[in-house]
Amino acid sequence: MRDANGNFSLLHRTCSLVVLLCFLHISVTLIYYVRNSDSRPTFLQNQQTPQIHRKLNEQKVSTEETSPPSVSNGTETERKMETCPDNPPKLVGPLRVEFSDPVTLDLVREQNPALQPGGRFKPEDCIAQQKVAMIIPFRSRDEHLKFWLYYMHPILQRQQLDYGVYVIIQDGDETFNRAKLLNIGYAEALKEYDYQCFVFSDVDLIPMDDRNIYKCFNQPRHLSVSMDKFGFRLPYTQYFGGVSSLSKEQFLKINGFPNKYWGWGGEDDDIFNRISAKGMSISRPDALIGRCRMIRHDRDKQNDPNPQRFDRIAHTRHTMSKDGINSLSYKVVNVEKDQLFTKITVNVGKP
Repeated sequence: MRDANGNFSLLHRTCSLVVLLCFLHISVTLIYYVRNSDSRPTFLQNQQTPQIHRKLNEQKVSTEETSPPSVSNGTETERKMETCPDNPPKLVGPLRVEFSDPVTLDLVREQNPALQPGGRFKPEDCIAQQKVAMIIPFRSRDEHLKFWLYYMHPILQRQQLDYGVYVIIQDGDETFNRAKLLNIGYAEALKEYDYQCFVFSDVDLIPMDDRNIYKCFNQPRHLSVSMDKFGFRLPYTQYFGGVSSLSKEQFLKINGFPNKYWGWGGEDDDIFNRISAKGMSISRPDALIGRCRMIRHDRDKQNDPNPQRFDRIAHTRHTMSKDGINSLSYKVVNVEKDQLFTKITVNVGKP
């Protein structure tokens, strides 16, 4: 009986000890957990952050792969393109120029879908070497203008020019002043675009070879060097009429064109004298490439020969510093934007 009681007592002590040890273990565990509970969220956050970053990066890569490329602005696009070549590849050389069949503006618009409002164009596959403003002095020549636009827009596009067409219309019925209209065209074109070159063209002259590039050169350029009107020959060495081009620098160097030549004749010779006075010379294409056809017509009303032209030509060197772009005055009456041209009607005053 005593042995049984002894065994029970031993078992009781053993169980009590086990219970005590369990209690101590639980207590220590609770104390450890409480002391370290403040650091647990940080630990979890540090463990989760790389996973979040990985997910965000994966989403970013996925978005970049599936999103369409952003559209670059014009400057960035131009930087990626090369400059257009000196010899445009689509030129065809000699052209057949006829004026027998009538032309409509709708036909010209249909055939030139790449034109932007104002008669603006720039090549899509290269950067044009020059920005060129085409300036046409104008009054009551609507049929001639249709032929000019019909032939010239395709030529200028094949020549890969960044260009705009400006038709400068003299308002009213006063005596015509061609040179002043050319000055106005220069001034008005620069209000719209940073043109570097200016081609001044009569509306009745069409080149017969598209290799006659309508752009500017190191010297002022005479482009209509052999017209059918003169038997495809230069009428005289100083002749600078019809179609010519000057860079902005060249134009300003001669103070633009004279404003005081009212009526027909004289202004071209005055311009030649200005060029010579500033130490420049006239450059020309050869006679074959420089061929032009003129649309036959009667002399315009209010454009009689200028009786003062010879006296004014003789004094160009004395008058050019005060008669030109620096003394230009006029008033814009109306501006019309068409797909084929920009028409600007102006009041040029009176003689």
